[in-house]
Amino acid sequence: DLAIFIQPPSITELEKRLKLRSTDPLEKIQMRIDKARFEMSFAKEFDVMIINDKLEKALEDITASVRKFLIE
Repeated sequence: DLAIFIQPPSITELEKRLKLRSTDPLEKIQMRIDKARFEMSFAKEFDVMIINDKLEKALEDITASVRKFLIE
């Protein structure tokens, strides 16, 4: 099995992205931020960690990780 953890560049960036979307009330955004902090504490337990800074780059990294896993 391959476990890939995809994380935002930072909690600050995640908060900024969520607020810019304007799809959730501030209370829900804070809940999502708190959950992300908790989930990020487990990142080291995954096989691969991808930082979703730029979508195209993250997709390339994910694709490369899956290909490498399938070849091994």
